[in-house]
Amino acid sequence: MSKTIETKGKCLCGKVEIHAKKLQTQIGACHCTSCRTWGGGPFLAIDGGEDVVFTGEEYISIYNSSDWAERGFCKNCGTNLFYHLKKPSKYILTVGLFGEDNAFNFDHQVFIDEKPGYYNFANETKNMTGEECFAAFSACQEKND
Repeated sequence: MSKTIETKGKCLCGKVEIHAKKLQTQIGACHCTSCRTWGGGPFLAIDGGEDVVFTGEEYISIYNSSDWAERGFCKNCGTNLFYHLKKPSKYILTVGLFGEDNAFNFDHQVFIDEKPGYYNFANETKNMTGEECFAAFSACQEKND
């Protein structure tokens, strides 16, 4: 079973605060074209599950990026906040929101087949292609239906 922690984070300007009650400690990198376009590089993220509370919701802007997910950012400072899977509801949060925490471990990368050749991480990680990621997500969805 994965280790979780309860922690708080905030955007750059502090207008949006995040309280994650069961934040996974495993960091993942997404190399898909959408994530790289959204943030200018790989999306370094951590699974917050569905038990996430936001303060300053009036500063959160939502972009409906697909039929199954949406992305949130702070309207005031532009900080990328989350990638939210609609069903099952799950928040994938930007790891930088939570400062430096030694409890975190970078252990997986998704959409490795879309990663450009101009960067590499030195960490040894589990790597999944986009097809493998969607297959795992579909299995998860079927389990929750």
